[in-house]
Amino acid sequence: MPEPANQATVRTYDVPPGHYDVSVVVRGGTEVLAEARRLMARASPGDGWHRRTFTVNVRTPEAQQNGWDGPGTPGLTLTFAGAAPGVRSVEVVPARPAALFLAGDSTVTDQAHAPYTGWGQRLPAHFRHGLSVVNHSGSSESAASFLAKPELWAAMEPQVRPGDVALVQFGHNDKQATAAAYRDNLARITRGIAARGATPVLVTPIVRRRFDGAALGPTGLIVNERGVDLPAEMRAVAAAEGVALIDLTDDSRRFVETLGPEAAEELYLTRDKQDDTHTSEHGATIFAGLVATGLRRLGLIAGRFWAP
Repeated sequence: MPEPANQATVRTYDVPPGHYDVSVVVRGGTEVLAEARRLMARASPGDGWHRRTFTVNVRTPEAQQNGWDGPGTPGLTLTFAGAAPGVRSVEVVPARPAALFLAGDSTVTDQAHAPYTGWGQRLPAHFRHGLSVVNHSGSSESAASFLAKPELWAAMEPQVRPGDVALVQFGHNDKQATAAAYRDNLARITRGIAARGATPVLVTPIVRRRFDGAALGPTGLIVNERGVDLPAEMRAVAAAEGVALIDLTDDSRRFVETLGPEAAEELYLTRDKQDDTHTSEHGATIFAGLVATGLRRLGLIAGRFWAP
C-alpha cells in the first residue's frame, strides 16, 4: 500500500557499502533523498505515480568523509519528502556503475544537518542511473589537508577507475597557502587521478557573499590572507597540466552579483547563521546547476547519464 500523505517517509535497507541501482515509484511532487540528504530524483507535481531510477553510493562515513558528522546510519537510507510525499515501491540492486568523484570542502560535501547544504548533495539529481556520485569531501579541508589525511585522498584514490571523472574544488580553507604550494597540491591531486585512468576536472571555488558596493570584494572572490588569487592559480594549473576546468568562481560571481547583496542572502546562511560562505539548500541547488552546466559543456559524461 502507498504510504500516507503529508509526512516524510524514511526507509532503511541493510546492505553493505557499495553502489546500488534504486528504482522507486513515488507520488507526484515527491523528492527522493538518499543517505545524508543527497537529492537523487524528483517526481513531477500533480496526481499520479511516477517511476524514478538512480544510482547511489553507500559508504561509511555516510556523509562527510573526514568524519565531521560521525559514521551516520548503516546501510542505505532513503527519504521521501515534499508537501504530500508517497512511495508505492522500492527496488534496490547492487551495481557497478561509472563514477563521478567529488573532492572538496564544506561547500561541496554531504552535510548531514540542515540548513547546511553542499552543492555536491544536489548534483546527483542531474543524472540518470548508471552514474554514481561519490562525494569525498569534508568541512575545513584544503588541498593540502586532503592529500595529507588517509581518510581522504588515500581512501579515494584506489576507488577511482579508468573512465571515471573527478571534480576537484579547494580554496576556501587554503587561507595561508602560498601560490606555489597551492598549485603544487592541485597538480598532485590531478596527476594522481589521471594516473588511475580517470579524468580530473578542476572547479574554481564558489564565491562568498562578501560585497564591496555592488560587486564582490577580494574575500568574496577567494583571494586568501596572503593576497593569493586562488581561482586564478587554479586556472593556471589547469592550463599547465592540460586539465579541464569549470570556472565556478566566475559563474557564481555573475549569478550572485546579478542578484545583489540583499537577494543573494537566500543562497547562503546569512539570515540563519550570519554565514556568507556556506550555502542554503536553495543556494546549493543553484550552484549544483552551474556545475552541471559546466560539466555538460565539457562533454566528459556520456549523454545517456544525464537526466532530462
